[in-house]
Amino acid sequence: MTGLLNSATGQLLLAFCAGAVSVLAFAPFGLAPLAIIGLALLFFLWRHPPRRGFNLWTGYAYGLGLMGFGVFWLRISIAQFGGASLPLAISATVLFVAFMACYFALAGWLGERLRRDSDALWLLLVLVPLWVLVEWLRGWLFTGFPWLALGYSQIDMPLAGLAPVGGVYLVSLGVALSAALLNLLPRRLPLLGLLALWGGALLLHGLQWVEPAGESFKASLLQGNIPQEQKWRRTMRQRTLAMYLDMTQAVADSRLVIWPETAVPAFTSEVDAGLLQPFDEALRSEHRDVLLGIVDGDRDGEYFNAMLSLGAGGRTLYRKRHLVPFGEYLPFDEWTRPVLDWLHIPMSDFTPGPDEQPLPTLAGHAAGIDICYEDAYASEILRALPQAAFLVNASNDAWFGDSLAPHQHLEIARMRALESGRYLLRATNTGISAVIDQFGQLRGVAPQFKRATLSEEVQPLRGATPFVRWGNAAIVLLAALLLLIGVVRQRAG
Repeated sequence: MTGLLNSATGQLLLAFCAGAVSVLAFAPFGLAPLAIIGLALLFFLWRHPPRRGFNLWTGYAYGLGLMGFGVFWLRISIAQFGGASLPLAISATVLFVAFMACYFALAGWLGERLRRDSDALWLLLVLVPLWVLVEWLRGWLFTGFPWLALGYSQIDMPLAGLAPVGGVYLVSLGVALSAALLNLLPRRLPLLGLLALWGGALLLHGLQWVEPAGESFKASLLQGNIPQEQKWRRTMRQRTLAMYLDMTQAVADSRLVIWPETAVPAFTSEVDAGLLQPFDEALRSEHRDVLLGIVDGDRDGEYFNAMLSLGAGGRTLYRKRHLVPFGEYLPFDEWTRPVLDWLHIPMSDFTPGPDEQPLPTLAGHAAGIDICYEDAYASEILRALPQAAFLVNASNDAWFGDSLAPHQHLEIARMRALESGRYLLRATNTGISAVIDQFGQLRGVAPQFKRATLSEEVQPLRGATPFVRWGNAAIVLLAALLLLIGVVRQRAG
């Protein structure tokens, strides 16, 4: 072990393993302490580099391990459903992982640049806030990719109590602080610090940030389980619509029924007169609401990934704002499209929805809607709060097959519910559909890759958690302030 720690190759291997093992902290594995242990090992390596400037490379190796094992499922959507060959899909995924690892390299490089002699100060007031700032940067820069932020891994642990106060990045700060304090053991003060951190977070679990907004109601989530390769075939359209209509009729006692993302495999202009208008009238007479996924627009103009509400609450359209790069739109279109055309890779070209959109009224309450990937961004969810009494996420994780992605996505949704203090209803095509309460706990889950209807009582809520009021700005400012104090204190020392 000493040989590994003292050699450059050994440190790179240990850092890579620390990142790879940290993947087990996330769903579906749920071995949450490994996120702290893996980061503690990385911090230890950063404390003892084999030569000057090497922390950049150990950070990069950690990032390769975490992202390489954590999001390698991207190759599935690129190859099986994106039309690329398997070698090209793997190459694209490797390039993406290599780019994502640069953020961890940045943390290592900056941490070393800001180091002076004080080990404890450097760990606690430089590395900890720096980790949070770089993690936030990864979730924001170039539209962001916040997947596998370490805070998500703690959704079932005491540190999750920090989420309603400062969101997932405050939980990540708790993870980083725990990792730093582990490096300072067996001293007495670090042990007391760990006990105070975890005890305080546990106490926060007991606080009630929100209150009921009226009576609960029954909601049903429909999981059609349409294979992705069949979803858009014209021969499947009538069969798919008939299936969802039958499933809706089977839960006639539900105030709200939610269909998944793009459950209607057609443009609104193609089905408005024949389906949507008569369906809307029938729902109004029954005093019910249906929220369904559809492509809004027509084949010749702009089109949007949308959710349309019909029924007693009126007809309201939500158009997805935060589109998936290379999946729903092409960034730098004039340069990238010729390359993708040459490689014969088909790409969608959705238009993003406007920033300001009305909240639909569902089951008599304002609801916050987001589609698929948008729930990875707390800032998108906060747009609807505190007005929304509950949240809805409609997804189609069939793009990622039987991989880690749907489990990780559900874990992210649980964190959004906990941060916001709202029920979150997650309707997906192939799973994992779920009803999540305001504590981030699963009230009901539909089996993956099966046609299913999930019906649960939903409690509308009002009020605002501290995170709803402050958003990510508070934790970013806190981390920046701690980093500034750490740099100044080191220089003064």
